Amino acid sequence: MEALIAVSDGRDRTPLAWLRDWPEAPAQKNLVGIVERLQFVRSLGVGPDREQRIHRARYRAIAKETAILSAQHLSRFDTPRRLATLVVFAREMEAILTDAAVVMFDKMLGGVFRRADRVYRENLVHRAKALDASARALLHMAKAMLAAKASGEDQVVTVERSLGWERLKALVAEIEVVVTNTRDDNLIEIVERYPAVRRMIPVLLNTFVFRSWKPNDSLLDALDSLRGLYAAPPTRLPQRPPTAFLKSTWRKLVGKGSTFDRRAYEVAVMMPLRDSLRSGDIWVEGSRAFRAFGDFLLPPEAFVARRQEGELGLAVTDRFDDWRTERTALLESRLNEIDTLASAGKLVEAAITAEGLSISPIRKDENDEINDVARKLYGMLPRLRITELLAEVNSWTGFAERFGHLRTGAPADESIGLMTALLADATNLGLARMAASSKIFSHTKLLWIAEWHVRDETYQAALACLTEAIHAQPFTRVWGDGGTSSSDGQFFKAGGHGEARADYNAKYGSEPGVKFYTHISDRYAPFHTKVIAANASEAAHILDGLLHHECSQEIREHYTDTAGAVDHVFGLCHLTGFRFAPRIRDLADRRLYVADARANYASLDPMIGGAIDFRLIGENWNETLRFAASIKAGTVAPSILMRRLAAYPKQNALAKTLREIGRLERTLFTLDWISDPSLRRRTNAGLNKGGGAQRPR
Repeated sequence: MEALIAVSDGRDRTPLAWLRDWPEAPAQKNLVGIVERLQFVRSLGVGPDREQRIHRARYRAIAKETAILSAQHLSRFDTPRRLATLVVFAREMEAILTDAAVVMFDKMLGGVFRRADRVYRENLVHRAKALDASARALLHMAKAMLAAKASGEDQVVTVERSLGWERLKALVAEIEVVVTNTRDDNLIEIVERYPAVRRMIPVLLNTFVFRSWKPNDSLLDALDSLRGLYAAPPTRLPQRPPTAFLKSTWRKLVGKGSTFDRRAYEVAVMMPLRDSLRSGDIWVEGSRAFRAFGDFLLPPEAFVARRQEGELGLAVTDRFDDWRTERTALLESRLNEIDTLASAGKLVEAAITAEGLSISPIRKDENDEINDVARKLYGMLPRLRITELLAEVNSWTGFAERFGHLRTGAPADESIGLMTALLADATNLGLARMAASSKIFSHTKLLWIAEWHVRDETYQAALACLTEAIHAQPFTRVWGDGGTSSSDGQFFKAGGHGEARADYNAKYGSEPGVKFYTHISDRYAPFHTKVIAANASEAAHILDGLLHHECSQEIREHYTDTAGAVDHVFGLCHLTGFRFAPRIRDLADRRLYVADARANYASLDPMIGGAIDFRLIGENWNETLRFAASIKAGTVAPSILMRRLAAYPKQNALAKTLREIGRLERTLFTLDWISDPSLRRRTNAGLNKGGGAQRPR
């Protein structure tokens, strides 16, 4: 342990610094670099039982310090404290490096898929061009033959003259190849990337132990078989390798017996492994992000105890029969009401006809008329330096005091230094260039302030302070009562070292970047912001902001655009007590669901997509309550569980149950949207606040 903070011969830095500086760009050499560090940490022999020897809160406090303490800091500690800190550092680094390696494997395999998909699409274009050219030549020949027949000429001579038999033979052969190779998937192109996948396999399988909740998981058997292939000495694949976990398309490609393709099999095993790690069907020993799904939830005994005490904190009764009775009655009542209004043509600014649902565009809001005045008011505001503005806002709110010291919680002694560090962060200037620009604080001083005072939790506390101050202003009541909010993502391109960690999203172009997902109240106060991957689903992060902000406001209704409108969000918002009101672009194409499949609704019938499966909900009601109660209790961020649900196979019972509850709640919302113009205007106005559509330009 002591050697972690000492510079050994032949090295220019301590092992402590080397372990922290792991490469992040998804590449084979970087994966090997992470695994090398992980093996070093494991060689220290610090077992997981060490975490249980002190209070959990004390362990977390030490863990936070280990992220920023340098070897020089640690050398000043007395021996017991130094060794305790290094033990925690070893435990934390093992989990961090394990997660980092699995994430890098995921990204590398995703890169393989993207490159293969690009080649597949290029091949599609090439085949389409070949077919087009061949079709034109054959069409020319066919027209000549038809003309020859009409005039009584010899058609054989016509073929020879218009195209030629050799050319016709070549065209037929070319078309036959194109038609034979036409496929609906890119699996062959993925297998062609086998060399890239092959380099990952031994690194992954020889480093990690994979587990499954299934007693005899064929995917684990397949991993064991592949592990043997890369062992020393290597073993042969069994005569009939495990394939039960493969989809039918992969099985056809892998083949069997004399047609068995080992390359295709190795790639086929890695693809389901990636999906299973995402969903939690497979987990990794020593990982925190890739744990078993049940480990994220409340322990069963804790859930039972809370349920008996009535402390689940959910917005629904814990008795399924009572819930079903109440929601069924409401659903049937609303369906009958809207069906009657639609049949009589009495829907306000909406109509349901044989062609489907149509809703009139939202009329011009009266707030649009004051934009000119708002522009003039903004023009009257004095031009301030950002530093002056920060200092003045701090004098009003005291937000700087929320950036407490990591160990003591005390505010920064140098408030100007703190704000300088915040500006360096906000402008992406960096501490070194900010120190050179300000010429007030050295880079070392700003770095110390940033490490000990500026963290995610202090940012969140300071943001809550500003939000409370905004909501306390009497004038803000003009904008809303503080009970509604909206959320949306904003894309930012990544540059420099950030490109290695960023992801791609075709919606925003071909350059890597990240999204900032922000929740904003109806009083224009952004009360929660988090950075998410550019290719991440925004729907998964909606409940994070609603449940994990530090403000006193209680949100009752939340708005998003179409990206957030998924059934799982509808279901979880219902269970946790939020009215979810998204603005759905393709609402007319979304189906409604009924309680009784035998019910008849004359006008709504074209929109009915099926019946709610209450039997399925009843069978999984207890586990669904445990899932929702875990989110409400804060045992894990909702986005983590939402991503797991999204990655689950479609047949997963919990995912299907939440989908059924979400379908019910989405149906009720859709009926409200159709019949309530004020809801449509309210949602549109709320989203405009978040999107800045009403800000003067």
